[in-house]
Amino acid sequence: MSQPAKRVVLVSRPVGEPKATDFRIEEYAPPVPGEGQVLLRTIWLSLDPYMRGRMSDGPSYAAPVPIGGVMEGGTVSEVIASNNPDFAKGDVVLSRAGWQTHALSDGKGLAKIDPKLAPISTVVGVLGMPGMTAYTGLLDIGKPQAGETVVVAAASGAVGSAVGQIAKIKGARAVGIAGGKDKCDYVKKELGFDECLDHRDPNLAAKLKEACPKGIDVYFENVGGAVFEAVFPLLNAFARVPVCGLIAHYNDTEATAPKWASAMMRNVLTKRLTIRGFIVSDFAARYGDFLRDMSGWVREGKVKHKEFVTEGLDSAPAAFMGLLKGANFGKQLVRVGPDRT
Repeated sequence: MSQPAKRVVLVSRPVGEPKATDFRIEEYAPPVPGEGQVLLRTIWLSLDPYMRGRMSDGPSYAAPVPIGGVMEGGTVSEVIASNNPDFAKGDVVLSRAGWQTHALSDGKGLAKIDPKLAPISTVVGVLGMPGMTAYTGLLDIGKPQAGETVVVAAASGAVGSAVGQIAKIKGARAVGIAGGKDKCDYVKKELGFDECLDHRDPNLAAKLKEACPKGIDVYFENVGGAVFEAVFPLLNAFARVPVCGLIAHYNDTEATAPKWASAMMRNVLTKRLTIRGFIVSDFAARYGDFLRDMSGWVREGKVKHKEFVTEGLDSAPAAFMGLLKGANFGKQLVRVGPDRT
């Protein structure tokens, strides 16, 4: 292998927004697979908001990335050398190689991908973790019924775009919230949402009330902040709120209860609201159902998806910092290497 391998490591734990100096790009000699191991070459790296939590060492559902450790992430990789009978050179696999061009694996946790079924990038997007987050959070917690109103924030993103389209498939009304006119136009015209509002609009609360004349039955939460404050008064009795992310708060430096927390809890009681946080792995048993349904919907054109691609591993830190500010338009991916060596 003529080119040196590269990796992005965590240098310091960010306070507030991550900075370029929190990351370091290192070159290293590509590893050699031992007995039972395979050498992976990264093709696609998925960048996702949860990674901000892995940069901190506070209590969480997963261990933080250690200082000096390779940044965590889902990847699509090619097996370029194998001492494992289950994998052959040239196999394309779903992996968790992280932010690096090459990685060793003992084969555990790798899943072979058939490139003929769909573009391989979709296994870290609409047919992967983001798609399954949308599918399970909406259907298993949100449980939308025909005629109900479903509101989703970050509606042009990898998760939110799928949530609204699945809501429409189930006969519900879908109202999206996104950042800027271009994203809102895409959500409404291309994805088929009934309405989409700009979260930067100073009149968001009034416009949301106008867009949801019968109130809100399901709010798929992945943002928090001002969007949640606009949504909350409109929640109907017995509304369901699946919480998969809080991107507006990932850079907060203090975890204090907001002044309106007591009023919120009073409404949780009087309106009998269901607010449930979840991690997609909670629904691992639903993977077969998800893959069957979502791949069918994608094939039939009922679920559309958009990818936002930056080129080369060196672009990952800036792309990730942009993702946390909504700079991406669609699923954020890094093309680390060519589809085939």
